[in-house]
Amino acid sequence: MRTFEELQAGLGSALALNKPGSTTEHVLVVLPSFSLGESLLAHYADRIPALEHRYLVVLSVLARIESCEMVFVLSQHPGTEVLDYYLSLVPEEHRDSVRRRFRVVAVPDTSHRSVAQKLLDHRVQVAEVRRIIGDRPAYIEPWNVTEHEVAVAVALQAPVNGAHPDALPLAHKSAGRRLFREAGVPLPYGHEDVCTVDDVVRAARDVHRRRPSATAVVVKHDDSGAGDGNVVIDLRGHLRADVESLPEWYLRDLLSGGVVEERVEGVAFSSPSAQVDVRPDGTVVVLATHEQELGGAEGQVYMGCRFPADATYAGELGRHAQAVGEALAGRGAVGRLSVDFAVARDAGGGHSVHALEINLRKGGTTHPYAVLRNHVPGRYDVEAGRWVAAADGSARAYRATDNLVNPGWVGLPPATVLRAVGDRGLHLDHGRGTGVVLHMLSCLAVDGRFGLTAIGRDADHAAELFDGARAAVEAAV
Repeated sequence: MRTFEELQAGLGSALALNKPGSTTEHVLVVLPSFSLGESLLAHYADRIPALEHRYLVVLSVLARIESCEMVFVLSQHPGTEVLDYYLSLVPEEHRDSVRRRFRVVAVPDTSHRSVAQKLLDHRVQVAEVRRIIGDRPAYIEPWNVTEHEVAVAVALQAPVNGAHPDALPLAHKSAGRRLFREAGVPLPYGHEDVCTVDDVVRAARDVHRRRPSATAVVVKHDDSGAGDGNVVIDLRGHLRADVESLPEWYLRDLLSGGVVEERVEGVAFSSPSAQVDVRPDGTVVVLATHEQELGGAEGQVYMGCRFPADATYAGELGRHAQAVGEALAGRGAVGRLSVDFAVARDAGGGHSVHALEINLRKGGTTHPYAVLRNHVPGRYDVEAGRWVAAADGSARAYRATDNLVNPGWVGLPPATVLRAVGDRGLHLDHGRGTGVVLHMLSCLAVDGRFGLTAIGRDADHAAELFDGARAAVEAAV
């Protein structure tokens, strides 16, 4: 049995096989395992299997890479109806081949744990994946990498396209702020390594002193994601009392570390991000920029995105993300990551960009980007902030969400949603490279939620398709 370090030495050669035109048979193990803290896992609870199902959209890559066999490890089988839908998105001439080369391995475990943890407890499923791999080259595509994904890699004897868990603290909020400074990337004024109520109060008062125009600060847990560890504290209120009144679990988790920084404000505000890939040889590629759509009580929770980011500053985002990616590559990071930003506009029409945090993992913009890349192959022009289709150089834009939710949709059969969108002629059109791709359909049974990615010729067309799909489902109920 090779060690994890020995397996990782072969990651570059395994990744090199997974490209269009490759003739060497290989296996891609998709492991959308949300290895998060207990608080976050408890928050998502019954939605975890549906979040794993978001990544079924990558099935379509098999039509482009005919030497690849894909094994999808999940907590819950998505059902033949959903799999047939994703197969229908593949050009007809490739469907039989794709069907033969796509395998689902479902782990029979309903606990609120990551699928990596579950898999390790089920030797039958581990043996099944190893049998499928056989003696062919293989690698694992994770959501993030912790000690559980490392153990899966060793059990399957396949490298992981992600950073060693030792690198994860590089993406914690305090470490991220220090890295931004080192890379010359602008960031909001604030303090790292806060742990207690006194720390938060002291840091907030300093922000108010240094930034008199700031009306609020954002407190963030060092190890958190999707905005779930963020709270906004108004500097104009009763500061200490407001901090002390935060939930007990929040203050307990803060003991592990966090940051306090000024809330970026302006006459207009946006929350873009940049998606980056760090290759095993240290090459850094900026894949895309997005405008994130935030929600929740304090506007801190990721709800969806629009691609590409505003052209006014997309190039600037790309340059900053490149600098951050190179700094992380120098510390041994590898795989997918993203950098979140805040952009504020002033009354004169100018703007300022501030880096907020690093996500050393996949995220909410990953699966929409996969839909575009696999159905409209091309490249992202970083300076222009534009997708360039390989076929004809035309542009594309999309709008995506995981959070179309309606209590009246609870228990709605996926077939109803699929039919409603199809009857309006909104499903993805292979020839045009535009249309709607649905995901998370299994979440309809949980809380009446599903997601979609709407690809259009431009932002307005994408919004039109997005709104049309939502209206079609609303009309069908």
